Amino acid sequence: MKDLRVSTAERLREAEEFFYAKIPLTRAMQVRVESYNENELVLTAPLRANHNHLGTAFGGSLAALVMLAGYALLWLELGDRNAHIMISESNLRFRRPVQGTLRAICRRPDDPAISEFKSNFAAKGKARIQLKVEIGAEHELAAIFDGTYVAKK
Repeated sequence: MKDLRVSTAERLREAEEFFYAKIPLTRAMQVRVESYNENELVLTAPLRANHNHLGTAFGGSLAALVMLAGYALLWLELGDRNAHIMISESNLRFRRPVQGTLRAICRRPDDPAISEFKSNFAAKGKARIQLKVEIGAEHELAAIFDGTYVAKK
């Protein structure tokens, strides 16, 4: 029987390697795919590589991380390494500074929404979905992101 933890670990490593090769900013930010399961995807990045002049997380790094979290979730969900995943619309609200590790959590949409997304992608070669990503700081929300993503073959 195949060890699913190894399979998941391999997929997370593959995702990081893909991002580093195709999205150079992710390497500079030192982004890591911390976890991915049926409920959520979590990306992290160290503050030391993403700080501003005040020693807190740079807003641009937070923005990049939340957008990448949505991208990463769809990249893993589709499993199509040739899919073009783009963000078409977004809204990001900053609530408080982040003084430690940047940690973006993208909640997986409910099963009907993700099934419709995958079905449209398979049948039409194009699909659209709304995703929400949050960044916490000291057990409170630091940033809330809502984005519309489009995937094309």
